[in-house]
Amino acid sequence: MAKLGLIVNPIAGLGGRVGLKGTDGEDVIKKALDLGAAPLSPARAIEALQVIKRSGLKFELITYPAEMGADEAREAGIGTRTIGDIVSGKTTAEDTKRATREMLAENVDLILVAGGDGTMADVIEVIDMRVPILGVPTGVKMHSAVFANTPKAAGEIAARFLRDGLPLREAEVMDIDEEAYRQNRLSAKLEGFAKVPYEPTMIQATKEGSTGYELADQKAIARWIFELMEKGRTYILGPGTTTRAVAEELGIYDSTLLGVDIIRDYKMVAKDVNEEQILQAIEGKPATIIVSPIGRQGFVLGRGNQQISPKVVEKVGKENILVIATPQKLSSTPTLKVDTGDAKLDEVFRGYIKVITGYRQSRMVKVI
Repeated sequence: MAKLGLIVNPIAGLGGRVGLKGTDGEDVIKKALDLGAAPLSPARAIEALQVIKRSGLKFELITYPAEMGADEAREAGIGTRTIGDIVSGKTTAEDTKRATREMLAENVDLILVAGGDGTMADVIEVIDMRVPILGVPTGVKMHSAVFANTPKAAGEIAARFLRDGLPLREAEVMDIDEEAYRQNRLSAKLEGFAKVPYEPTMIQATKEGSTGYELADQKAIARWIFELMEKGRTYILGPGTTTRAVAEELGIYDSTLLGVDIIRDYKMVAKDVNEEQILQAIEGKPATIIVSPIGRQGFVLGRGNQQISPKVVEKVGKENILVIATPQKLSSTPTLKVDTGDAKLDEVFRGYIKVITGYRQSRMVKVI
């Protein structure tokens, strides 16, 4: 019988909607909770497990206690063999590393990890490519190529790998300096590699940054967005260099490269905002969301901009979302993706969406 290991980082993604860009460190976790953040990781782990259960696969699930896996398995209706010990409510990176070591000793066939880049960095520090891993995307930072596109995709890949077998590939695990990230600087580091089941349509690529060649296209897009803007309308400007070009076209040179800003009447009215601040800013006002997909990954919503939450999107409306991307970015990202955490909302985006690619230029791009 196949053996599946499960490790859940219960605090992964906690800081996303409240604009904290990660959850490394006890002080950040406390601040996130003080701001009203709710854990997202457990529900997304359960979603992946439910897909595996529905597949009819015969397997043994080996997991860690309480919120590190056993609770999620119980919610999904799957029996487990629970190993190890934790202090519930105070889990740490050391718990993740210890869980990985003990699952190696159990000779599991695959370890399913619900977390973000930091969680994966902890896992590969121990695993050294001895056992394949697969990420359920639950973090704020997910630049690594070990994550499935969605929790549902993670469940489907895990079931197929354990039942039928899939080829393995070596995938990069990246992590960024959260402190630099909060100061609007992106400092990414290659932590290592992991063996991952190869299913190219369901596994995300490593994030790709913008290049200098895109600058002219970004400026052309920004000029057209400037001409489309209306006085009295609130604009929610997502992260990235293409959206930053829009701010610069307005004469705003201190926009948040890695966060979300609010613009109204061609001026910055709030900087680096969280979900609650966005909801307050758009209450009773017409609003537009401006976002750009992540290079190579293609995510428009749900990666790096969790502040633009399902509540925000539903309040603004799909018809008031402007997606902007240079032709070069779209050449490496032929399809777009959404992973908001709300399956019904994600389904609304399925099909085609208009992407502005230059001055008075656009194309229809498929969203999967």
